[in-house]
Amino acid sequence: MRILILFFVAALAVAQAPAPYQFVGNMSQLMVDIIYPASDAIFYVERNPPKNEVQWNTLQGTALTLAESGNLLMMEGRARDQGDWIKDSKLLVDVGAAAYKAARARNLEGILALNDQLNDACVACHRQYRPGYGRRRPAP
Repeated sequence: MRILILFFVAALAVAQAPAPYQFVGNMSQLMVDIIYPASDAIFYVERNPPKNEVQWNTLQGTALTLAESGNLLMMEGRARDQGDWIKDSKLLVDVGAAAYKAARARNLEGILALNDQLNDACVACHRQYRPGYGRRRPAP
C-alpha cells in the first residue's frame, strides 16, 4: 500500500511539473507562419512541381513541417479540447506524414492525391474552432 501511495505522489508531482518547453508563437502565428505556408505548398505543388533534388528535399521538409504542426496543436496549453481538436490535429499529422512519405519517394501523383484529405482536415477544424469561418463578409 505504501508503495502505491508513493507512486501516486510521484505521478502527481510529474503531472504538475512545468512542461520542459515554452511556446514562442500563439495559435494565429502558428497558422499564418507555419501551417498555411506548409499546407499551401502541398495544395499547390502542381503549379511548380519539384524538378530536382533540392526542390524535392524542400518539399519533403515542408511536408514534415505540416505533419509536426499537428503535434504542436495537440500540446498541452494549445489543445482547445481533448475531443474534436485532437481528432482534427491527428488528421493533419496523418496527411502531413503521407505527404512526407510521397515526397521522399518523389511521387508527385501521391502528393496530389492528398489534396482532398488535407482540405478535409483543415475545413473540419476551421468550421468548429475558427469563428466566422465560411461566412461571407457583407459587401461594402
